[in-house]
Amino acid sequence: MIKNYLKIAWRNLTKHRLYSAIKIGGFAFSIAACMLITLYTIHETSYDQSYPDADRLYRVVGQFTDNGNVIKGISFEGPFAEAMKADFPEIEQAGRLLPNPLFGAGSNQVATDSHPESAHEDGVIYMDQQLLDLLQLPMVYGDRQYALSQPNTVVLTASKANKYFADSNPIDKVIYLNNDKSKPYVVKGIIQDIPTNSHLYGYDIFLTLSGIHFYDGEQTNWLASNYVTYFKVKPGTDVRQLEKKTTKNYVEHYLIPALKASGHQIPKSIETAGLLLQPVPGIHLHSYDIRDYNEGSAKGDIRFVWLFGGIAVFILLIACINFINLSTAKSANRAKEVGLRKVVGSYRSSLTTQFLIESVLYSILSIILGALLAWLFLPLFNQLADKRLTFPWTSPWLLPIILLSALGIGLLAGLYPALYLSGFRPIHVLKGQLSRGSRNPILRNGLVVFQFTTSIILIVGTLIINQQMRFILNRKIGFDKDQVMLIQATHTLGKQVTTLKDEIRNLPDVLDVTVSDYLPVQMDGVKRNGNSFWREGRVNADPSVGGQFWQIDENYLPTLGIHLVEGRNFNRELATDREAAIINQSLAKSLQLTNPIGAQITNSRQKMTIVGVVEDFNFEPMRDEVGGVCLVLGNSPSIMAVKINGGNLSASIAAITAKWEEFAPEQPIRFTFLDESFATMYGDVQRIGMIFTCFATLAILIACLGLFGLAAFITEQRTKEIGIRKVLGATVTGIVGLLSRDFVRLVAIAIVIATPIAWWAMNQWLEDFAYRIDIQWWIFAVAGLAAVMIALLTVSWQAIRAAVANPVESLRDE
Repeated sequence: MIKNYLKIAWRNLTKHRLYSAIKIGGFAFSIAACMLITLYTIHETSYDQSYPDADRLYRVVGQFTDNGNVIKGISFEGPFAEAMKADFPEIEQAGRLLPNPLFGAGSNQVATDSHPESAHEDGVIYMDQQLLDLLQLPMVYGDRQYALSQPNTVVLTASKANKYFADSNPIDKVIYLNNDKSKPYVVKGIIQDIPTNSHLYGYDIFLTLSGIHFYDGEQTNWLASNYVTYFKVKPGTDVRQLEKKTTKNYVEHYLIPALKASGHQIPKSIETAGLLLQPVPGIHLHSYDIRDYNEGSAKGDIRFVWLFGGIAVFILLIACINFINLSTAKSANRAKEVGLRKVVGSYRSSLTTQFLIESVLYSILSIILGALLAWLFLPLFNQLADKRLTFPWTSPWLLPIILLSALGIGLLAGLYPALYLSGFRPIHVLKGQLSRGSRNPILRNGLVVFQFTTSIILIVGTLIINQQMRFILNRKIGFDKDQVMLIQATHTLGKQVTTLKDEIRNLPDVLDVTVSDYLPVQMDGVKRNGNSFWREGRVNADPSVGGQFWQIDENYLPTLGIHLVEGRNFNRELATDREAAIINQSLAKSLQLTNPIGAQITNSRQKMTIVGVVEDFNFEPMRDEVGGVCLVLGNSPSIMAVKINGGNLSASIAAITAKWEEFAPEQPIRFTFLDESFATMYGDVQRIGMIFTCFATLAILIACLGLFGLAAFITEQRTKEIGIRKVLGATVTGIVGLLSRDFVRLVAIAIVIATPIAWWAMNQWLEDFAYRIDIQWWIFAVAGLAAVMIALLTVSWQAIRAAVANPVESLRDE
């Protein structure tokens, strides 16, 4: 019996090729999209699951409320981890991580005795022995218990060990950082490479924190927050209660006493301070609202996972709707078959089984084709999403999931058409009442409205996302990002940086050069700092104001085109400028300085006299408003920015490279451009926008496939009506309008439903940006017009084809 059902299903599939192609094609593309999104979702939700006892591992997050804004951070004081472990028996282990490049993490030159030519490495980080134990990172060589327990020790990943020590056992061998032979680091452990689905991915060289004192009192200072802290709690611990107890203990016993001892006023925000324990497996997807100089930029967002999951469901629903619509619309073509089968004794259950098997056959073919399409499009998807996903052909679960999905989707999509088609009454069918499928349009029309409602929402979303990205990338940002070359890792040159700067500045096509520790863009391996500022003499009276603290030189402002609105630039010839500061408008406003020039401010480091105020410039992604910045004159060698005359860029780069090679022949130059780095700050939003656009386009195309097929069958059922109308004098235009009118009406209903939903959804998305576009009415008008045009173009080909047909053919007796 099953064999007979399959034969009939195959004959119907090959007989109606257009109908079958639309069904299978729409299903296949929707399944390919679902597979790609599923691979993305599986990867995003797999982060940090491999650690032993991962369910008991937490990263500590601090938060407080400032002027109604919730601020979250992951930087804590040096003694914090050990103090919390000592005070609370629920904390089994506590460990620390230090990724801050101000203390030597991040970008470094690495060399060994057998590999004297230094190589650049970005993945350098500090870790203490306790965190190595807490995470239980798998070892290849060495003893984990002692790998970072001694001063000047280091743990390498297997790939870096192989790079610097070939295939030999590197234990007890040494590496040197930044050509400093006076401070060797002894290799005491080799761990397996950090997997790509770990929030620690990108770190390869782990320096010990044992015996470290970056400055006097740093390890006992309760007002210097530099360390990322992790807890491993004991089984059965009530984490929410532990959060409350650690918050109370931290604030009352450590933070407030430290503020009082230093003479600082207790800020009001301390009343809202709290400690949160963030599960380590949730770090990747639940850190989008953390703004901290120790927080890496490569993090996911659970909201995007839900967004893409929703798009996948909608795409699959649109394909299923196509199947249902086409099956019910074609009911007239199957009516005689159903009637004759019932007359000769077929049961409704047999007919239902027949149609369900047809549906499952379509589903199997679609999933096989969809899997191939997903595999073919995976490299493009990886490029768009900046991922390294692979298709799991060898996974044991792939075939069972494909078979179960084919069966499930086939049954769900085919259930209503099967019940509908098998329910025809033979007496109606054999009397010639064959058009029931076209005269019962309520469900079908509702499904078409749903398809186009979804499509219009996606069109609006695509337009607004792209408009917001153009707004960000073209907005006045307060500095000149064009033709600025950024030379990285200049700190490895030490005192030679100043000489190199002067040599490059004398090149004919170079307009200016600056060396600083920070730029108004995010750089790989460079995290922002955070400082508290007060007006001089108001430390004990006013709450602190947060802001950035950057060391620059006198060429910084002209090189980057940052505009002075008051006062003057730094002058290195003036000894007093060693204690001078230039602040931005935001910091002046926060400190309530109405006449800032000549005013004195202070932070935890020094007292400064303001000599200039610069226009606000964006140095963080525009999800946040511009924060305060204090610029001081210094000799930081971290990064060099070169303003170039754009006339002959390649010759300028070659000349600058030649100068670099004179100073660092063993170290290849690494550079990028400021506009590229600025665009990279918004790379995640751009990627999301491109992926959203691609899937939105796919959803619209699948909807159009269904509409095309539906129009074809509706036109087929009205062939005689069209023939009669033509005989009576109807024009081609009139007939096309007649056939298109119903579909345009459905699209108009979809526009009315989609508009408020799309407006609400995109307003929610834009709330993440401090600087955002206003949603204009014309966006909805364009989306609606686009939907109408898509519907008309899809339907018109079938309508015109029917309208120009010879009426003799349609009115001829069967």
